[in-house]
Amino acid sequence: MQAAKMTPNVGRQLLRLGGVSSRLSALPEQPRPGPAWRPYAHGAAQTKPDALSSEASTREKRIQTESKSFAVGMFKGQLTTDQVFPYPSVLNEDQTQVLQELVGPVSRFFEEVNDPAKNDMLERVEETTMQGLKELGAFGLQVPSELGGVGLCNTQYARLVEIVGMHDLGVGIVLGAHQSIGFKGILLFGTKAQKEKYLPKVASGEVMAAFCLTEPSSGSDAASIRSSAVPSPCGKYYTLNGSKIWISNGGLADLFTVFAKTPVTDPATGAVKEKITAFLVERGFGGVTHGPPEKKMGIKASNTAEVYFDEVQVPTENVLGEVGGGFKVAMHILNNGRFGMAAAMAGTMKAIIAKAVNHAANRTQFGEKIHNFGVIQEKLARMAMLQYVTESMAYMVSANMDQGSTDFQIEAAISKIFGSEAAWKVTDECIQVMGGMGFMKEPGVERVLRDLRIFRIFEGTNDILRLFVALQGCMDKGKELSGLGNALKNPFGNAGLLLGEASKQLRRRAGLGSGLSLSGIIHPELSRSGQLAVQALEQFATVVEVKLIKHKKDIVSE
Repeated sequence: MQAAKMTPNVGRQLLRLGGVSSRLSALPEQPRPGPAWRPYAHGAAQTKPDALSSEASTREKRIQTESKSFAVGMFKGQLTTDQVFPYPSVLNEDQTQVLQELVGPVSRFFEEVNDPAKNDMLERVEETTMQGLKELGAFGLQVPSELGGVGLCNTQYARLVEIVGMHDLGVGIVLGAHQSIGFKGILLFGTKAQKEKYLPKVASGEVMAAFCLTEPSSGSDAASIRSSAVPSPCGKYYTLNGSKIWISNGGLADLFTVFAKTPVTDPATGAVKEKITAFLVERGFGGVTHGPPEKKMGIKASNTAEVYFDEVQVPTENVLGEVGGGFKVAMHILNNGRFGMAAAMAGTMKAIIAKAVNHAANRTQFGEKIHNFGVIQEKLARMAMLQYVTESMAYMVSANMDQGSTDFQIEAAISKIFGSEAAWKVTDECIQVMGGMGFMKEPGVERVLRDLRIFRIFEGTNDILRLFVALQGCMDKGKELSGLGNALKNPFGNAGLLLGEASKQLRRRAGLGSGLSLSGIIHPELSRSGQLAVQALEQFATVVEVKLIKHKKDIVSE
């Protein structure tokens, strides 16, 4: 719960990352992952969550009215298992068949056509590769089929992103910047007219898209952007001025999702305030230019450039979402796309582990293959564990999104943090296993390590996302404590609630625990691990409660 001191304003901005109020109360050919890949989760699939102890069941019923997020529940000392057990499987027979038909061609394309080492050397994606990706439909994977796309759900999309992550993260950035964030806002917030106008063009790859949020003075603090869009006297357009830096696809795109401050009148008071609004800006509007491609440490195949907007006239019908609602649009786009990053990292680790295993199985030292040495076995086991966890989180989040869940922001952030850091550790360990060979360019591991470094920075730095996870979780717990405070004002009318809280405190002081259990939910072979997990959850929830009681709403500033 310790974090660097922050100003209250920074804390409020972090809470808004999830699109919520800041108010804090007092292997390759498999078509998809699923339970068959996770036997321990699948083994208990026939057991219903009501196998929890009676007290835990009561707690779970109460939480269902508030949130089904497993991560949110942890802050309250609750086991909210709806989204986790049994491991979600969402693809029907038709969706599975479609995915099976796509996995083979996409895998072969990256194995036979795309050359990641050459892309890295040229610092661009070869035109033959770009054309091949267009023919595969790779630029519109989640665009509805009636608008020219492939029409994949999140889980299907994640599986293909995993394949891209296995082979070339630079190409992955080109594709991801285009559809995961570039035009994702149209899918999430676009009007019917906007979708019909733009989606067929971006789905075919005829038009490339880019996401323009970051500015020279605005990085993690997205609300501090200076680009402005002023409405014309006639009300038909906005005049956009400003610049955006480090924009992926910035030099390739003809369509930009741009965020700028606009004057918004409060209907209640008449006061005019500057609020962020999202716009769909075409290069063809005039006044849109870009700088030269940036020289980067990694993902060199992707295009990164500064983009300038000089007196650009943007029609009012190109406002994306509501006027003044741009921050919400930006955060929803970023939250919605983070599961894809975890899927890509899972694919990267899968390929890197294969290189490490191949080397260990063929390298002889001291008269033995090095895979027989305990230190190598331990490294490979940890690498496999990190990959497995990342993959599991990615598909858990995507499946819940496909099931209509809106409570996935914390889990998505956690998957991005864990996946990006796990991939770095796995790749670094692969170089260690391979020794001097891993340090050479030819095997391609050093390129992957360079490519991976950015994933802990963009689409929300891991440091900021850690604070977001903590503050969002504390906010939900704070609401619960505030409810208890109100209940104390009318103890007779809230006797049940207060007695339940008193019972919890007595059990805690007696060292009896909360009564939570994963028995009957997880596989019997994992019972000891389940007990340890519950103990850790209880300790975590206790610390959260103690810190909230101590700091109250000022915890945002801690």
